Amino acid sequence: MSLTGTPFLLTAVVVAVAALLLPLFLWSRIGGPAVVRGASRLLMLLFAQFTAILVVFVMVNNANGLYDTWDDLLGTGNHVNAAPDLGPDGTGGKKAASAPKVKQTFKEYKGKVGNGVMKTTLKGAISGVEGDVAVWLPPQYNDPAYKDKTFPVVELLPGYPGSIGAWFGSLHTQRQLTPMMRRGEVAPFILVSPRTTLLDGRDTGCANVPGTVNADTWISVDVRKMITDNFRAATGPEGWAIAGYSAGGHCAAKLAIAHPDRYRAGVDLSGYNDPAAEGASITAHDPKLRRESNPLWILKNAATPPHTSLFVSGDLGDGYNDGLALKKAAKAPTTVHVVRLNGGGHRSSVWEHQVPDVFRWLTKELGQAGRVAPANGI
Repeated sequence: MSLTGTPFLLTAVVVAVAALLLPLFLWSRIGGPAVVRGASRLLMLLFAQFTAILVVFVMVNNANGLYDTWDDLLGTGNHVNAAPDLGPDGTGGKKAASAPKVKQTFKEYKGKVGNGVMKTTLKGAISGVEGDVAVWLPPQYNDPAYKDKTFPVVELLPGYPGSIGAWFGSLHTQRQLTPMMRRGEVAPFILVSPRTTLLDGRDTGCANVPGTVNADTWISVDVRKMITDNFRAATGPEGWAIAGYSAGGHCAAKLAIAHPDRYRAGVDLSGYNDPAAEGASITAHDPKLRRESNPLWILKNAATPPHTSLFVSGDLGDGYNDGLALKKAAKAPTTVHVVRLNGGGHRSSVWEHQVPDVFRWLTKELGQAGRVAPANGI
């Protein structure tokens, strides 16, 4: 039974109701010695509490897209087939553009993610990662008037733990953007959400760690190539952006700064610079990895200022101060736009309300590529 499906939620509710009624009918009917009666009543109370907590957990999980599968919840899932040392640029000397095309089969993404979302399981040829990728196409994509056009792309990263459906289900991204795209208020972006929970109970920090995981390459090379091989998507960095919230915001800022040859813009919602802010991150406990995975350190130590733009938002102590640090360190052509939130907490509802402003900003930053470009044969 699916962890996020309606049948499991209904089953949990029915069991919780039964657990609540059980003591009412059996409390005075339990026979035997006092110890047996006491133990039986205690077990009934504990069972009722457990089922109540279970219902709350399932509702919170469905609302926030924390865990997609039982493997994710139990920490038994591992999506890494290999993790070779791919060098500083994360490609291992391989040229993704000249590699054979990766053709995928897509199916409807069933669940609480709204309409029009597809997903596929991708085996990353360079990263060694295997995982699901969710894709949503803008309303213009299948319009005959756009049949010869390529579309800009935004990769969407959840927090940790997080589901590939979180941006679509919890943040209602495509539901908010569809009317805006039809009005021409924002560009018709292709939205892509790759799996970021790749290890057993550990956050990858979207980093390449030889022998452990190549999460950076998975997101910024393999997934990117798969999209350009299967859809009329922009191929140059001027048509690509990456966005995330919480741990995903940290990743988005890091990848946008580290790879201006792949992304022209990054969106960091309530993220952080220091990987140690997420205790489960594999980059938080090694001094070298911690330093080199910090987007502020990457920005300060770049050979030349990266040609990328950042949108950073958060409250005091929850992303805003880190955004200001990035803005202070930025030199042209790097730009950093910082927005201070006034309360609301570290919650999906806060990030959901930011979606329209984020995509207006992305449309502006990607310029002409953020509209729709002439077809390039991909």
